[in-house]
Amino acid sequence: MTALSVNLNKIALLRNSREGNYPNVVEHAQLCIDQGADGITVHPRPDQRHIRPSDVRQLAALVSPIPDVEFNIEGNPFAPAMADYPGFVELVEETQPDQCTLVPDGDDQLTSDHGFYLTSSAEQLAPVIQRLQKQGMRVSLFMDPDLEQIKLASQIGADRIELYTGPYAAAWGTDQLQAIFEQHLAAAELATELGMGVNAGHDLNLDNLTKFASIPDLLEVSIGHAFTVDSLAMGMANAVQAYRELLA
Repeated sequence: MTALSVNLNKIALLRNSREGNYPNVVEHAQLCIDQGADGITVHPRPDQRHIRPSDVRQLAALVSPIPDVEFNIEGNPFAPAMADYPGFVELVEETQPDQCTLVPDGDDQLTSDHGFYLTSSAEQLAPVIQRLQKQGMRVSLFMDPDLEQIKLASQIGADRIELYTGPYAAAWGTDQLQAIFEQHLAAAELATELGMGVNAGHDLNLDNLTKFASIPDLLEVSIGHAFTVDSLAMGMANAVQAYRELLA
C-alpha cells in the first residue's frame, strides 16, 4: 500500500490568520495519526507564511516516538537563517526527521512548481545529501518526470525522488492526461531501476489519486491542499480514511 503523508501547511496558514494557536497544528497532526495517516509532512519556509520552526520542533517531538509513522520535512536546502528561522538544513538537523525532501523553491513562489534541474545544481546538492544521510535521514529530491534528471538524482546519491504531480493534476479531464501520466510512469520505473524509491505530491486529490497510485512501487504520496479542502467538507477524520481507502 502506498503511504499517505498529510501535509499540514494549510492548517498553519489558517492559524496564522489570527493571533493565538487556533487551529492547533499538533492537535491536527495527532488526529491524522489516530485515523491511520502514515506520516506528517511540513514545509517550513523562511518567511514563515504557514509552518513555523516551533511547529517543526513540536511535531518532531510528537511523531518521533510513534512506531510506523514518519516525519517528513521538505524545503529549499539553501534557505538561509532569517529572524528566528534558523536556516532549512539547520532546522532539519535539529529536529531529525525520518525523511528530508529537498525542494527548489524560492521565497517569491506561491507554492512549489518545478523540480530540480540537476544539470546545474547537482554539484551544490550532493554534499547536502551526504550531510543529511550521515545523520540517518532518508533524502528525497523533488523532481519533474525528466529521465535525464532522474539519472542525475541517482548519481548524486538521492535515496528517493518525489515526482512533482502539478502538471498531471492540471491535465485531469483533458486529452493530455494520458501522455503526462505515462511520463510520470516512465520516470518512476527508471528511478526504481536505479535503486531509488518513488514518492509523489502536489495537487493530488480524491479524483485523480487512484490513477496515479496505479504506478507500481509508488511508496508515498504527500497531500495537503486538497486534503484540507476535503476536510472542510467531510471532516478531517473522514478525509484521512477516504484517502487511505483509495491508496489501499
